[in-house]
Amino acid sequence: MYKRILLKLSGEVLSGEDKKGFDEKALEYLAEEIKSVVKHGINLGMVIGAGNLFRGRELEGVTNSIGDHIGMLGTVINALYLKDYFEKKGIKTVVVSQIVNLPSVRTIHYDDIELYFNAGYVVIFAGGTSNPFFTTDTAAALRAVEMKADVLIKATKVDGIYDKDPKKYQDAKKYDKITYDEAINLGLKIMDTEAFSICKRYKMPIIVLNFFERNSLLNSILDSKIGTFVKP
Repeated sequence: MYKRILLKLSGEVLSGEDKKGFDEKALEYLAEEIKSVVKHGINLGMVIGAGNLFRGRELEGVTNSIGDHIGMLGTVINALYLKDYFEKKGIKTVVVSQIVNLPSVRTIHYDDIELYFNAGYVVIFAGGTSNPFFTTDTAAALRAVEMKADVLIKATKVDGIYDKDPKKYQDAKKYDKITYDEAINLGLKIMDTEAFSICKRYKMPIIVLNFFERNSLLNSILDSKIGTFVKP
């Protein structure tokens, strides 16, 4: 069983597929999945995107760096919304970020992260990497290494990594396990290049799974054969 994980979620998890904003059913499902993990005493860090609000680069006429800054602020909005929702569901949560100075957001300090985990808090890392031109995938890889996670879990809408899109091709082949080098050589898009490079450099294993299949997150942590395992 993994003791410490970093969970990467898309903003879509909060809104439902192809929707914007916040959806009560989606949030309730997310809270139930997170609570089942916390009950096992697992240290849980989270990075969430902002696609349910907007993506910075979708803003027409906005300079790329400014668009990315707006997107980073979107992740802070999501993190604070989740913190409030989780705590109402009995899940102790803290939001940490380097890009805002708000009473409800703590600055990232490594020693403090350890204290939060020891006290049973879910830690949501908001604001991406704190720099433009990097995705939340890269932020997730960076935070996973910083918090000394046992594994980075990427939540998706499919049950693992395939050689081609399983929604388009019935003969798509799923990989149960694959190495970084195999994934690179086969051109499989697990995460963006920068994120994948960080995971490879620091030997951070990755699990890609279908988050929308109930209990898949907990089962993957308990070492069941869920999703695809990317290993050094």
